[in-house]
Amino acid sequence: MIVYPAIDIRGGRCVRLSQGRDDARTNYYEDPVEPAIQFAQAGAEWIHVVDLDGAFGGAPLNLATLARIAQLGPKIQFGGGMRDRALAESAYATGASRVVIGTRAATDPAFLREMAKSHGPRLAVGIDAKDGLVAVKGWTAVTALKATEFAQEAGELGVSTVIYTDIATDGMLTGPNWKSLEEVLKVCPCGVIASGGVSGVEDVARLAEMAKAYPNLVGAIVGKALYEGRCDVAGLLKATGER
Repeated sequence: MIVYPAIDIRGGRCVRLSQGRDDARTNYYEDPVEPAIQFAQAGAEWIHVVDLDGAFGGAPLNLATLARIAQLGPKIQFGGGMRDRALAESAYATGASRVVIGTRAATDPAFLREMAKSHGPRLAVGIDAKDGLVAVKGWTAVTALKATEFAQEAGELGVSTVIYTDIATDGMLTGPNWKSLEEVLKVCPCGVIASGGVSGVEDVARLAEMAKAYPNLVGAIVGKALYEGRCDVAGLLKATGER
């Protein structure tokens, strides 16, 4: 199971939101490249980068920062505002190893099938759930689509990786929503990266143990716990057996 240290970018800064709320934002670094350097030096294979300006506004605004992070060595999983093919292609060209699509994927199955066919493992679908329903547009709108149904549909359309985020736990350091994660794992025919609520090494170790029962649990995204000093990348890698 792969650990993905996370960098969220808003207004050019490295920030973390609580439950996806822009009014509950904490600024951690003026330059998002600073934590990326730390993660790379600690041995991270991947870094998860979210352009929050893009997620809220509909098109990425931080591709220049993506380019700087991509030069550090780890592979970059990049999302936020990826709502058409041209935007996704620009992210690939800038240095993203995998692009995450969310809003458009949830509303346009034909687009999702086309992107999955074109990019295979270089594409991931972000499934962000509030009370079990898929949220879109930077989590500001909730659809009637169930997260479990979308996870199953995405896999059937050829998607190889989904990122499942429980909004209620995201940024709260209370641990993942284990029940909802398990529900997704039971029905999703492709790889699942867990996101939201990880509070430290213990949660990541539990996820690694969970992956023994559910081999489609292939990764965990960790954000605020790293910035609050509750864990470090080296410890997380050891907990998952990456190091």
